[in-house]
Amino acid sequence: MKTLHLEYFEEAVNYLLKHAEVKGPGVGLLGISKGGDLCLSMASFLKGITAAVIINGSVANVGGALHYKRETLLPPLGSDRNRIKVTKDGFADILDVLNSPLEGPDQKSLIPVERADCAFLFLVGQDDHNWKSEFYANEASKRLQAHGKDKPQIICYPGAGHYIEPPYFPMCRASLHTLVGSPTIWGGEPRAHARAQVDAWKQLQTFFHKHLGGKELGGLS
Repeated sequence: MKTLHLEYFEEAVNYLLKHAEVKGPGVGLLGISKGGDLCLSMASFLKGITAAVIINGSVANVGGALHYKRETLLPPLGSDRNRIKVTKDGFADILDVLNSPLEGPDQKSLIPVERADCAFLFLVGQDDHNWKSEFYANEASKRLQAHGKDKPQIICYPGAGHYIEPPYFPMCRASLHTLVGSPTIWGGEPRAHARAQVDAWKQLQTFFHKHLGGKELGGLS
């Protein structure tokens, strides 16, 4: 994942906007983890985005440079592998590996969310051990408000880890992290995480129904 090309995602947005089953005039985005910062970048640089749900995403571009046609939009946020901790079970804890996007040259990786013209919902696991999702959500909120944009909705879940998936998916406690190259913990306490997944699923549906112009669907849970 050395480079990501925004026009790849732009093609998908344009396809949906032209689709007969899409009401329009805009589409919604749902992204988790790296998908979260991709959604923020899409909302910031592309047209036709009406609503975006970010689940434990970053406010900075992570992993590889973001390109659009021949221009580099955002470099990747810096990191230091020496900050990796190892649990007693031998798993990597990478919570502190990424640099702060608010300091030095790493500020260039900050996604200009103030350019976005859509509603945001941030869903945050407060025991996320992949990165500091609550901090990122709050920074995105500050940046939006500082530029006169509406305050985004942020919902925090105590005891929830990184992968807040649809309800009744088992909590992913640890797995191989492709970029790290070793088994990595994701955080979360099983009961609290399960409850967060049930509520998050309801919250994101309510958000999309509101901002994409549809009607509340009965019986969804």
